[in-house]
Parts: sequence; structure tokens; C-alpha cells
Amino acid sequence: MSAVTHGGAAVEIIENVPNQVENIIARRARLGLIALATDHVIDNELALVFQAIDGAQLYTTRVPMDPMVSRDSLASMEANLGGAAATLLPGIPMEVIGYGCTSASVVIGEDKVAAAIQAEKPDCPVTTPITAGVAALRNLGARRIGLLTPYVEEVNAPLRAHFQTHGIEIAVAATFSEPDDNRAGMITPASIRDAALDLFKGRGLEAVFISCTSLRAINVVPELERALGIPVTSSNHALAWHMLRLAGIDDAISGMGRLYE
Repeated sequence: MSAVTHGGAAVEIIENVPNQVENIIARRARLGLIALATDHVIDNELALVFQAIDGAQLYTTRVPMDPMVSRDSLASMEANLGGAAATLLPGIPMEVIGYGCTSASVVIGEDKVAAAIQAEKPDCPVTTPITAGVAALRNLGARRIGLLTPYVEEVNAPLRAHFQTHGIEIAVAATFSEPDDNRAGMITPASIRDAALDLFKGRGLEAVFISCTSLRAINVVPELERALGIPVTSSNHALAWHMLRLAGIDDAISGMGRLYE
């Protein structure tokens, strides 16, 4: 204990106050997320899932990205992934890190995404929305799907090829054809719901995948599953599920669709 004078008055200084240190909010898992600088949606959507799991906490950082989505702008993020990962709780291990871009994970390559992140966070499991999407569809037993995206064709083509390479047939593919990520993030859930119902109902599909972390789809998943009679998942829906599973959390979450049952 000591005293200093401030403005003519004595101030008693008390240091080394006793305290306890405990990891409470992330006692089950620290979940890291590298979101795009242009993404309006992913933080909100992942929080809808993770808030149901007491002791699982999301920590988010951002990677630079041009709002105009093209193969070149997507590929440009690779160089900044390691730097972004380094800002996630420096010196503290994470149970998992998700990279929040479906199309860039295809363009860059899942292995390269993981390598860039693990260069800064060694031994930390890494997933992406496309990694998670394939895992989710396999978990649901779906091999013939409908695909809804906001992308232009130069981005859609490699995405379709990626699914097909992993044994998932794209029977129907539809897009909002919106290259501006700022606008894609404001496509309404009602628009997503209506498009899925109009385009995929009665098509003999085994599931629907709604691609892009900028699309607000999580809240319409249960409604679409009831109306279509098949499983539905999305980039954020699948990513949150896969992050939890990689972190060792397999709790069922009600109201989140078949994937979380």
C-alpha cells in the first residue's frame, strides 16, 4: 500500500489485490473464427448456434477481402490467413479454428487454408464451410442435392466441381448472381426461403445446401426441412456444427434442424 498526491489530494494506492483466475466462458471450448472483412452475417449466425452451448465461446478476427467476389479476390486472402490467425488470443490454445469463406476455401484449397492457419496455431484443428458442408451432407446421408448460392458463374463452377469430386451430385444449382458481398449479406432470409421452396421442392433431392457465409439461412433451416421433407444445411449452419464436433462437443441442439439432432 502506498500513497500519491493527485491535484493536491492524497490517493491511497492498493496493489496486488487477491483474485482468482478461471476459464469460465470458454471452459468447454475456445472456438476461433477468421471472418471476411466484408462479411455482415457470420458472427450473428454462429452465435445463434453457440449460445445454446454453455461454456463454448466464439472468438473472431477478420481477414482483408474485396467486396467484389471473384476468383482473384478470393485467392488473395491466402497471404493474410496466417496473420489473421495470429491475432486469435495470442499465446492461448484454441480447440478449433474455422475460416469463414466457402468459395475461397475451394479456390485456395482446404489443405492450403489449414497450413496457413496452423503455421501460427500449430496442432489446432481447422475447418472451412466447404469442409464442414461435405462432412454434414455425409452425416445426413445425402448424395444428391440442390445448391443455392449468391455467386457468379466463375465462382459457382469450381464449387460444383468440388462437391462432385467428393461424391455429392449437384442435381439442381441456382444462384442470386450477386458479386457484391455487401449486397449478398443483405439478401433477406425470406428471399432465401422462397428461392429454396420454388426451386427444390419435388425434385427428388436428398438435401439442400445453401452456400456462402453471407447468406442468413440458419433461421429458415427448420421451416425448409418441414416444407421440403429433406435435410437442409448452409455454410454457417454446417460450419458451426463441424467446429463443435472438432472441439469435442456433440450436444444436440433443438430447433436447429436435423443436423443438430
